Amino acid sequence: MVLPWRQQGVFKLLVWSALLVSGSFQAHAQSRCLYISSYHKGYDWSDGVERGLRAGLEGVCELKQFDMDSKRRKQAAEIEQAAQQAREIIESWNPDVVITADDNAMKYIVQPHYKDHRIPFVFCGINWTVEGYDLPYRNATGMVEVAPVGIMFNHAKSILNSVHNAMYIGADTLTEKKNLSRFEKAAAIEEVALEHRLVSGTEQWLEAYEEAQDYDFVIMGSHSGINDWAGEQVSRKVRTMTRTLSLTNHEWMMPYTILGLTKIPEEQGEWAAQVVRTILDGVAPSDIPVVSNRKWEIWINDALLKQSGIHLPEPLIRKAKKLHQ
Repeated sequence: MVLPWRQQGVFKLLVWSALLVSGSFQAHAQSRCLYISSYHKGYDWSDGVERGLRAGLEGVCELKQFDMDSKRRKQAAEIEQAAQQAREIIESWNPDVVITADDNAMKYIVQPHYKDHRIPFVFCGINWTVEGYDLPYRNATGMVEVAPVGIMFNHAKSILNSVHNAMYIGADTLTEKKNLSRFEKAAAIEEVALEHRLVSGTEQWLEAYEEAQDYDFVIMGSHSGINDWAGEQVSRKVRTMTRTLSLTNHEWMMPYTILGLTKIPEEQGEWAAQVVRTILDGVAPSDIPVVSNRKWEIWINDALLKQSGIHLPEPLIRKAKKLHQ
C-alpha cells in the first residue's frame, strides 16, 4: 500500500535503507525512549508489538512504557484521562523519541498535541490508513497495519466455489469499526452481501455466531473490547455450532476460527525499533517513509475444520500452521 505522502525522494529512501543494511547504528544508552501503547498487557496484539520493540531496543536506550488501556476503559472521558497521563510523562520525562502503538495513541495524544513538535514520534499499528490524522508531520513516521482482505475473499471463493453473502462479527470498538469498513469495501468489489454484528458481550457474540452459520462464510473480527469474554465457554459452544467456513486475520481468534491469514504483531515492534535507532543516529523522521506491514501467517484449526465438514485445498493445508485443541 502506497500512501500519498510517501512520495519521498529516491535519495532519502536509499540513505535510510543504507543505514539499516550497514549496521551503522550506535548504542545510545543515555537516550530516553517512551513507549505508549493504546491497549494493555495481556492483549495478544499489544504483547507481540512490545516483544518486537523491546528486542530491537535492548541496550539502545532507556525504555519507559505507558499503557492507555483503551480496549477495557473505552469511554471517551477515560481515554482522555489516559492521554493526559501520557502527556504528563512526556513533559516531565522529556524523552528523545516517543513510540506509539495503535490508533487511540495517535488520535488522543500525537495528533492534537504533538504535530510538528520538537520530539520525534514513531507510530505503529494504525489500522489501514493514516487518513484523518492530518499526516504527514515533520516529526513523525510509522508503520500502518493492514490485513489481506482481498486474499481472504479469494480463499473463501476458491474453497466454497461460489459465495453470495457473509457476516462480520467483532467487538464494538473503534478498531473493529475501521476493520469492518475495509471488509465492506472489499465485499462490494467482490459482489458479496456483507452483514455485520459488533457486540459488547459474550452472549451477544455467541448469538451472532449462531446466526452466521446460515451465511456462506463468516469473518471473525477481534473479540478484544468484549470485557466479559469467556474464551473456554465460547470455544466449547463454537465446536458444537460450526458448520460454515470462518476466516480471521487475528491469531488470537484461531481457537474459534477455521482458517486464519494472520498479521504478525512483532513485525510492527521490530520495525519501530529499527526506526528509533535510525532517528537516534540523526535521521529526521520526515526522511523515513511511512510503510505497511508485509508478513502473514496461515493457520488452520483442525478440530473446527473436521466439525464443519469443509474441505480445504491440499496446498493450503501443507503451508498452514495447525492449531490442535
